[in-house]
Amino acid sequence: MSATARALLLSDMGSNSSAVIERRVSARSSGTLLAALGVVAFSFSFPGTVWALDGFGPWSATGVRGVLAAAIAVVALLATRSELPDRADWPALAVVAGGCAIGFPLLTTLALQTSTTAHSAVVIGALPMATAVISALRTRVYPSKVFWAAAGAGAATVIAFTLAQNGGTPTVADLYLFAALLVCAAGYAEGGRLSARLPGWRVIAWGVVLAAPVNVAVSVLALAEEPVELTAKAVAGMAYIAAVSQFGGFVVWYRGMGLIGVAKASQLQLAQPLLTLLWAVLLLGEELTPAVPVTAAIVLACIVVTQRSRAS
Repeated sequence: MSATARALLLSDMGSNSSAVIERRVSARSSGTLLAALGVVAFSFSFPGTVWALDGFGPWSATGVRGVLAAAIAVVALLATRSELPDRADWPALAVVAGGCAIGFPLLTTLALQTSTTAHSAVVIGALPMATAVISALRTRVYPSKVFWAAAGAGAATVIAFTLAQNGGTPTVADLYLFAALLVCAAGYAEGGRLSARLPGWRVIAWGVVLAAPVNVAVSVLALAEEPVELTAKAVAGMAYIAAVSQFGGFVVWYRGMGLIGVAKASQLQLAQPLLTLLWAVLLLGEELTPAVPVTAAIVLACIVVTQRSRAS
């Protein structure tokens, strides 16, 4: 090969490498922005749920939000002529449906009947850590001892907080929140894994559609038993948790996770409980005890360690 040809080849290789690097940087930037938008969207979910409970019962609020989200998803899927997912993807989509479209909405709504938004935000603040743990177990990429130590410390802090807040005994609302934490973490982990090769919006769209029969049944039964009063707060809250918390937020969140990975996206979610605490004060007028921000900060520090520790 002549010197000229070699120089041209190296030049082409350099140009291709630069193009690849630029695409990767662009993807990371887009993924970070989308995941951050998802975090902001989800941070309003608890206040939105509290508003919805102003006119709906807990079971009605859960069922109706799921039905409305499924209607939005069906329109989007039909408009884009989306094909059915592969058979191998349905088990993971079932986890997304059960965790993110049924379990988490119902359990947190039941909890928010008696628990404050601030208290709930601290407990659910451990979600990134739980997601990372389930993702590690699911993918069999086992983190380091530092990761497990930090995860254990964070979990212990949340448990200590809930016990201290209630005289040493967890309330029913706390049990609902812990269960919601686990099922949502499973849905996040599976949804993030699928979003690496499927459009993120389709992952949540098929998830809420798969959950629709359950939510329709819940709505029919609950609306017959629970009184409904369509106040302005109730309508606004329902519109938000159905269109954004149950669907729109997941669209950008799963897309962001697919671009930058579950672990990196979870780092951004560190801001979610702090934002929810802010909304609890500004929108709902809740007063924070000193233990709330202190516990949130400790849990945040533990999560930072879990995200930064390398797999062994």
